[in-house]
Amino acid sequence: MTVMENYAELLFTDAVKAYQEKAGMREKYESIYQDRHRGPLDDDTIAFLSSMTSFYIATTGSHGWPYIQHRGGPAGFIKILGPDTIGFADYLGNRQFITRGNLDGSNRVSLFFMDYPRRARLKMLGEARMVDAASDPELQNTLDQDGQGPVERLMTIKIVARDWNCPKYIVPRYTEEQVAQLIAPRLNQLVEENQLLKARIAQLEGKQSPDTNPE
Repeated sequence: MTVMENYAELLFTDAVKAYQEKAGMREKYESIYQDRHRGPLDDDTIAFLSSMTSFYIATTGSHGWPYIQHRGGPAGFIKILGPDTIGFADYLGNRQFITRGNLDGSNRVSLFFMDYPRRARLKMLGEARMVDAASDPELQNTLDQDGQGPVERLMTIKIVARDWNCPKYIVPRYTEEQVAQLIAPRLNQLVEENQLLKARIAQLEGKQSPDTNPE
């Protein structure tokens, strides 16, 4: 069985713990994170990742500066490759190669997924591998998305740890497609009511029309 590391054990350094202790939160976090998310990717996490249309990935360069890159695509562009592994195809971008260059120095990445309508956010730590698409046709076939253009690189990420955040302070936002889905039932109802009203008005006007035939 796949066993992931504890998110808190990796990120709650001595300095972090000291601030938690000062704020009176240390004991609470020790209890919350004792056995949190140690197993493989569960069904809820897989469904969440499969529904994502974007996320952010952070790497660190040789100068010590962190770098955040956005990646996006249609729902399903993030592929589940195993109980602790995800992947995606990397298409033509601005060709700065910052993320790729950083990975040559350290394969450690931090991932941030946000679902604004549901006010849910998932944070993950992982070990990434990026290769040219031509070097692995089989993986390219697995990660490629139709209609997204030529694939340049392929990235796979072994998830080391993960954690869900609370929805506090997340302001819901919706895409154009999501708004259309939300208002579709009400919009259809209004269209039907409008058609009925037009028919009723036409019927009343027909009954009240003056006789235009001369005597």
